[in-house]
Amino acid sequence: MKNHLQLGTKLLLASAILLSTTAVGSNSLATASGVPASTVSLASSAIAKEYALFLKEKYKVILQEKVTRGQYASAIVAVLGTNPSIAAVSASAKASERLSAIEAVQLALNASGLEELAYTYPKVKVQKTLASLKLNWKANAYGSKVAQQLAAAVDTGLLTADYYGLIKNNSAASSSLTTVLLGKVLEAKGEYKHYIGYSSDSDIFSKLNDAYSTSDIIKAPELQKIVDEALKQNLVTGYNLKDSRFDANFIDSLSLTYGHSDLKHALQLIGLLRSEGIKAKVQFEPKTSAFIYLKEWGDPGVSDLYEVVQIENGNYIEYAKEYDIAFEFGTASDKARFDQIVLQYAKKNEDKQPGLIYGSWWQPLYYSLTELNNYKKISNNKIEKGHYYAQSFSLKEQSATVTSGFKKLDPTVKVINYDFWVDGPFFNYLNGESK
Repeated sequence: MKNHLQLGTKLLLASAILLSTTAVGSNSLATASGVPASTVSLASSAIAKEYALFLKEKYKVILQEKVTRGQYASAIVAVLGTNPSIAAVSASAKASERLSAIEAVQLALNASGLEELAYTYPKVKVQKTLASLKLNWKANAYGSKVAQQLAAAVDTGLLTADYYGLIKNNSAASSSLTTVLLGKVLEAKGEYKHYIGYSSDSDIFSKLNDAYSTSDIIKAPELQKIVDEALKQNLVTGYNLKDSRFDANFIDSLSLTYGHSDLKHALQLIGLLRSEGIKAKVQFEPKTSAFIYLKEWGDPGVSDLYEVVQIENGNYIEYAKEYDIAFEFGTASDKARFDQIVLQYAKKNEDKQPGLIYGSWWQPLYYSLTELNNYKKISNNKIEKGHYYAQSFSLKEQSATVTSGFKKLDPTVKVINYDFWVDGPFFNYLNGESK
C-alpha cells in the first residue's frame, strides 16, 4: 500500500499543473454556466464506489462533494507520486476555488499520458467525437486544445457518457466524476487492479488455461542464493518465488489469495464458486515453490512442472511450478463464505474422500490481509530484488528468527515482515500437524 503524500509544496505544484493546462472559459465554449446536478446511471455509480474504495484503502484519498482545484491536485499527486512538467504559475491563490468538470478531464488526460494523442485531432474529428455531448459551443471552439483534449478523453473512455452533462453545462466537477477520472488515470498508468476476468465470465476457463500454460518456473538467482541457503540450514522449510508484475492489487478488505499447483483444481474451484453463486474478480499469479526433496525418496526425475538441484548432503532442492489465484469478491459476506465452501468441498479429511473437487489437499492454503473469523494470524518474511520477491510463511513467534537468519546470510538484505490471516488447516501445518 502506498503512503499518502503530504500536501505542502507538492500540492502547489500539482495545482500549477492544473492551472497551466486549463484553457477553458465560458466566453468561448459554453453558453450556460450553471452547476446542475448530474444524472449518473446506477452502473456508473457502482463503478465510482469501487474506485472510491480503492482510492481510500490504497492511498487514503477521499474526495469531498464540492471538489476544489487544490483537493483534486493533491489527489493526483497522491496516486501518481510524481509531478509532470509544470509552468511557472503561482497556484496558491487558486487552490481553494471549485474545480470545473472540464478542468478535471484535462488534468486527468494529461496525468494519464494521453496528451499528445489529443493534439492529433483535426477540427472535423473533434466535432464528430463531441457531437454526442450536444455542446452549446461556437463553431471556432472546436479547434481549441481544450476541445481536442475532451475529444480524446471521450474516445479513450476517460470521460464516460454519464458525465457529458457536466461538460455541456460547463459545470463544477462532482466527487463522482473526479473519483472516476482518478480511477481511469490509475488504469492508464497500470496502477489499478490486475485481473484476467471474473469467475462468471464465459471464457474464464480459457483465460486460466492460457495464463497457466504461458507461466514458467521463476528464476531469480540473487534471491535464490539467500533462500536456498536458508533451506539448507533448515531456517525455513520452504519458500515461494513470485513476480510483482502479476500482483492483483485488489482491495484488501474484499480479497484473498488461494495457492495450489494443479490447473484442473483451479478450474474446478472457479466452477465451485459459480455453483455457489459467488462472483469474483480473478487474477492468476505465477508462483514457484521451493522445498527440500530427500534423497531417500528416490530419483526425482524430469518434468516440465519442476526442476531439481542436488545439494551437498545428497538431497535436492525442488523448484515446483505452482500458482496463486487472487480473488476479489463483490461483498465482504462472499469473502467470508469462501472458507466454509473450501472446507466442505475442497479440503481432504480422509483417503479417497468422495464429494471433493479434483486435487483437494489435506491442508489447503488461502489467506487474507484483513482479519476473518476462523482464520489464524501468521507472518510473512519477504525479500525483494527488482520485481521478483521470495517469501516464507512462518508462525508469528518464529518470524524474528527467520528474519535474523536471512540477515546473517546477507547483511545487506532488507527483510519485509507483516502479519496476515491464513486458513485453519494451513495454520495446523505450520504447527507440524498433518491434517
